Amino acid sequence: MVAGNLLAQWRRDAQSKAIAAGISPAEVDWLLQEVAGLDRLALRLESFSTTSLPVSLAELNTLWEKRLLSRVPVQYLVGRCHWRRFSLEVSPDVLIPRPETEEIVELAFAAAQNSPTPHLDTGIWVDLGTGSGAIAIGLADILTNAQIYAVDLSASALNLAKKNATNLGFEERINFSQGSWWEPLSHLQGKVAGIVSNPPYIPTLTLPQLQPEVVQHEPHLALDGGKDGLASIRYLVQSSPQYLVSGGVWLIEMMAGQAEEVTHLLQQQGSYSNMQIFPDLAGIERFALAYRC
Repeated sequence: MVAGNLLAQWRRDAQSKAIAAGISPAEVDWLLQEVAGLDRLALRLESFSTTSLPVSLAELNTLWEKRLLSRVPVQYLVGRCHWRRFSLEVSPDVLIPRPETEEIVELAFAAAQNSPTPHLDTGIWVDLGTGSGAIAIGLADILTNAQIYAVDLSASALNLAKKNATNLGFEERINFSQGSWWEPLSHLQGKVAGIVSNPPYIPTLTLPQLQPEVVQHEPHLALDGGKDGLASIRYLVQSSPQYLVSGGVWLIEMMAGQAEEVTHLLQQQGSYSNMQIFPDLAGIERFALAYRC
């Protein structure tokens, strides 16, 4: 049992430390919701009665010190991330799904409707570099009659993606394969309605400049895009046409400032048409879309 006044004082102290460290104090409440099981109303009203918590104040403090001193992302501390309408399990084996990536699922759905090829929304869709499984699960949720394939090079990431799919009821809708990009899907050549990917796109020399939460804790395999940040994207541009049906969708997330070069790569390859760039919610050119000729 923890006295309500002690919990309230711990919360206030933790929020003050967060502000001093340049961290949003809202993360304290998220920690309390996810780890201690407190609800938003109680936190907003500060109505803490003496209660039984699944963790002690000492354990809460240890977690929060990891956030402050080691800059461990709060999503890794609680082992969970909210993305679209889902609660996904996450670990340092996978990139934390970002809110801006949520939009790629909506773009995929719209692209399926806008393609000159009918019935793409009932075809085969592939999430390359699935990580936590977020995009694959989002596709399975919105393309209700499609077959979804998810690929990742990391066995640990793939195991977590499978677990998320099972927990959310999509285990029968998503086929998981371990390997490098298209490598384990050679049997799907010429059959894929759409490929969606959030590949590594950070230039190698830029990685040390990222926030410590990212560079010190998130998997570099999912971040490092090579010398110019475009190594993986360049591969996806070149390799995808042999897998896509005519009118098939090619859709990826990219870094700010890469739109012009990605468009050039698509044009130069010669197998794509109707190239389009879409911004994220912050207005940054974030997504590149094209259709297989």
